[in-house]
Amino acid sequence: MGMQQERRDVTVRVENLSKTYFRFSRRRERLAAFLGFGGSVGSQLALSEVSFEAYAGEALGIIGENGSGKSTLLRIVAGISAADSGEVFVKRPVTGLLELGLGFHPDFSGRENAVLYGSLLGIPREEMEERLAAILEFADLGDFVDQPLRTYSSGMAARLAFAVATQVEPAVLVVDEALAVGDEAFQRKCIARMQQFKEQGRTVLFCSHAMYQVVGFCSRALWLHQGKVRACGETAEVVNVYQQFVQASQRVEPSSPRLGHVPGGSPEVLSVQVR
Repeated sequence: MGMQQERRDVTVRVENLSKTYFRFSRRRERLAAFLGFGGSVGSQLALSEVSFEAYAGEALGIIGENGSGKSTLLRIVAGISAADSGEVFVKRPVTGLLELGLGFHPDFSGRENAVLYGSLLGIPREEMEERLAAILEFADLGDFVDQPLRTYSSGMAARLAFAVATQVEPAVLVVDEALAVGDEAFQRKCIARMQQFKEQGRTVLFCSHAMYQVVGFCSRALWLHQGKVRACGETAEVVNVYQQFVQASQRVEPSSPRLGHVPGGSPEVLSVQVR
């Protein structure tokens, strides 16, 4: 019974997912490769045989160093990018807070962009207009609500994106460092909204470098390293081994020569500056 219930509540399932990006030295080389002529100057493995599941009513933290594949994974889950191999199941609708302004038009106002974003998710204009009051109240844009998006600060754009993405009632919400640009009050407001999502049986994939947020909000965590799953399980345990790894990788080896030190000799002053 437990296994059947667990399988029934799966909202995100990723199996053996792999993704490689090709590098080009010039734009015309990219165009030639797109048309089937020529090739790239190299490739970068972003994801390698990644597998995991997420369930209704939980927040799964996605952690790892820069370049570990977190954003690539979330883009694929959100349906923005395609994988090279593997299988992805995501319960719909899914909304994502990835690159700031993604899905918005810089010359449209905040009000117009809210309706535009909803239409991209398949929500009728009339329905989005009914939700506008709640969206704009959460975003708290003040007089900028009818100004072009290009006049917004990154924090204002994040508030609008989060307000719209969470007001369309997705089954799965994907958040990639979107809260990093907001102030502390905004972050608390967003965490509270996402907590409501969990209580409503929705799923949140939450990517952040702020480990205190991951530990406080997520019940499980997935650690990606060089495109591979290094660990997945209870949040505190995964975060602990991840932080130990980061500390060990940043530690200066005792055998490494120190600045201003001559091996086998006396300390040496390299330079002096007076300001």
